[in-house]
Amino acid sequence: MKARRRARATALQALYEVDLAAHDPSVVLRQRLVDCDLGENSAEFVRHLVQGVLANLPQLDPIIEEIAPEWPISQMSPVDKNILRIAIFEMTLDPDIPIKVAINEAVELAKLFGSDSSRRFVNGALGTLAGQRTLKERHSESK
Repeated sequence: MKARRRARATALQALYEVDLAAHDPSVVLRQRLVDCDLGENSAEFVRHLVQGVLANLPQLDPIIEEIAPEWPISQMSPVDKNILRIAIFEMTLDPDIPIKVAINEAVELAKLFGSDSSRRFVNGALGTLAGQRTLKERHSESK
């Protein structure tokens, strides 16, 4: 597995534990990094993702509700929800990550950790967000 994908998988595992068990994020993050033995660049990327997602939950979760209205976030699979949180964070708040990369990596995480339908669900939801962003960018450019 590529270094960035391993880092995203580690971030997903940390966010999953924080989400379900309500453990202290700093303790979970520290333990995940010890268990996964990532290089320093990858470990820094994990920290960036986990801290960024947790700091921006009030912005991220409403986006999930908007792009997947048929699935209330409280009833969504914790794996799918946290994959979407990571990808939406990357797509909307991390200018260094191209949108296509964020979507592709989220789909790969869904294949690894999600259910049989996770890949399609994640891809569809993030495709909706990417389409909305493209429309907004085109609209603002035409003004």
